[in-house]
This record gives sequence, structure tokens and C-alpha cells, in this order.
Amino acid sequence: MSMLRPLLPLALLAAFAFSPDALARKPIEQDMTPEEFKAAGLDKLSAEELAKLNTWLGRKIDTAATEAATEAKKKVEDENRGFFHFGSMEPITGRLQGEFRGFRRGREYTLENGHVWRQVDDAELGGVRLQAPEVTLKPAMIGNVWYMGVKGYNTRAKVERVK
Repeated sequence: MSMLRPLLPLALLAAFAFSPDALARKPIEQDMTPEEFKAAGLDKLSAEELAKLNTWLGRKIDTAATEAATEAKKKVEDENRGFFHFGSMEPITGRLQGEFRGFRRGREYTLENGHVWRQVDDAELGGVRLQAPEVTLKPAMIGNVWYMGVKGYNTRAKVERVK
């Protein structure tokens, strides 16, 4: 359940952004008090000018909501890649923190971005000691399966994200 918690803001944003209430937006003159409306000088607009202002504001709000939803979706996907499959086949690249001492089942590998991955297969790469090597994590074609490779070596290990 704790892995689903980061998805909650995206779900709420999507529900609000695409709800009938958001689509049936009130005109600005109904959202402002009469004092605010007059102080902004909007009482001087003709009905046609006010309608055009409301149309422009509606487009601006729709654009901002769409951009916010897109950014929130990307952030959730980026932060949770490896836990869930979002359809992207793009690899994750980065550096490991500290020393890499080869592959071995059960070892955990921490990336500089804070992701922690655990090896779940029997791939081995013994006798290797590297300081903060570059790594690439690639998703498999099917399922939520990932493989980690270390730059300069052909051996890949099957890993799962644990943090």
C-alpha cells in the first residue's frame, strides 16, 4: 500500500482537472465579490468584452491544468520506475554510490539518485572493484523485470527495485 501512496496526488489532480465541475467553470464575475470585480475595473467591460475575457481565462486555466497534470504524471512515473511498469522502455542510467564489488544474488545497489535495487538472479561478476561506476538499468520486453549492467562489462544481473 505504501508504494501506491505516491500515486494519490496524481489521481486527485486528474479527478479534479477532468471533473464536470472543472469543465463547467463559473464566469469570473461569479467568482469575484462585487467589490473585487469593481476594484479590478471589470465593471467597465461590455458584455461582449467580459465574455471574451471569460473565454480567455478558461483556455488559460485548461492549459495550466493540462500542464500540471502532465508534470505530475511524469514526476510520479520517474520516481516510481522499477516499482511499476509505465510502458516506457527507456533505460535508467546513473552511477552507483560507493564501491561496486561485482554481482551476487541478494546484493543491494544504491544509485546516486537514491534508488535501491536488489539482485534477484545468480549472475556473478567476481573480482571486480570499481568506485561509483556508471550503470544502466534496462526493462525487459515483458513484465516489470529489470536488468543492471555496469559500463565496461558484458554481464547483466536481474534486479528489482526495493526503494
